[in-house]
Amino acid sequence: MRKILSILLCSVLFLSFSCKEKPKEKATTTESAAQTASSAQMEKVMAIHDEVMPKMSTIGKLVGELKPKVDSTEMGQQYEVAMKDLQDAHKTMMDWMKGFGDRFNHEEILEGKALSEEKQQWLDEEEEKVNVVKEKINGSIERAEALLAKDSVQ
Repeated sequence: MRKILSILLCSVLFLSFSCKEKPKEKATTTESAAQTASSAQMEKVMAIHDEVMPKMSTIGKLVGELKPKVDSTEMGQQYEVAMKDLQDAHKTMMDWMKGFGDRFNHEEILEGKALSEEKQQWLDEEEEKVNVVKEKINGSIERAEALLAKDSVQ
């Protein structure tokens, strides 16, 4: 129960940061191309997060549908694999959000604050990681839905 509450709290905090209206950026002549590219990359990473975050509830719903079907039969084991796949995708998202939040502060994430060279490297890494998270979430949902649809046809 504590784990669920901590995950829920993490999700709510991260959503509150990602859902705030972004201030309009003022283009100045002193703003470097690197900072602009950095800001665009940060926005891209956050857009991917914002795209897959709502799917976390779908994961929970699917786990709830699969759990009662898990048993020792071959089909039951397929349900268990799909359920664990969904849970792994959920954990991957939570871990990514925590790691991302540990690396970047509010101003860097939402206000386009300039990144140090080290943080730019981190952002490159985080972009790769969030794409993996997206693939895991989408893939696990697709497989679980296909398995449940296959079961309903039989």
